[in-house]
Amino acid sequence: MWVNNLDPVMFNIGPLEIRYYGLVYLLAALFGYLMLIHAQKKNKINLTKNDISDFVSWLVAGVLIGSRLFYIVFYNPLFYLENPLKIIAVWEGGMSFHGGFVGIIVAAYIFCKKKNQSFFHLADILSAPLMFALALGRGANFINGELWGKPSNLPWCVVFPAADNLCRHPYQLYEGIKRFALAGWLFYLSKGVHPTGFIFWNLVFFEGLGRFALDFLNDEFTVLLLTPGQWMSLAMIMVSGWFLYKHFNQKQE
Repeated sequence: MWVNNLDPVMFNIGPLEIRYYGLVYLLAALFGYLMLIHAQKKNKINLTKNDISDFVSWLVAGVLIGSRLFYIVFYNPLFYLENPLKIIAVWEGGMSFHGGFVGIIVAAYIFCKKKNQSFFHLADILSAPLMFALALGRGANFINGELWGKPSNLPWCVVFPAADNLCRHPYQLYEGIKRFALAGWLFYLSKGVHPTGFIFWNLVFFEGLGRFALDFLNDEFTVLLLTPGQWMSLAMIMVSGWFLYKHFNQKQE
């Protein structure tokens, strides 16, 4: 049994706190930028460096707004109605993966329309680095002491003081390991030749499938026996499964 007393603050600069959670977002933006620059040098995308910088900014805004909005609406609306100033305190955690995913898709789609780019082509390029960044994000969740799992007596169970004194599944680490494995699979796919959008839909399908399975260990409220994350993951599985079936039957540009 181990007690999670990790400090979510890396260091302070005067009154400013630098948190691991914020570092993950910074690393994700940097990683995505470098991947796009690499694709530009290989003539895989028709974007200038300024376009790429703008695109990454759009993605960061999309994921922040979407993930926060979904978390507030679907997970803890009463708390934020009573504490409206806490809405902007994203550094304290409280972000929804599904909301961030929707936000990043909407931001990327609008950007691609404005720049006359293929959404699915750019999505394929960014799928692997995005999943790698999401895996790091679960590590930040663990450091924050949030998103804990159900009580457990396994040797690697962890006590999260923010929850209670029970030893629990380190659900965040399970999710992180799953996402690192998925990132590896997506990087592997990126080395081959596939129909446009195939890598992106692999991300959606396997992330949804993994999240659905692991959420049975997540200590979260349920609606009709499933967590909100599981219901949203079911939607991901069904939609991406249909697109993957199409890809297996006919190649598309």
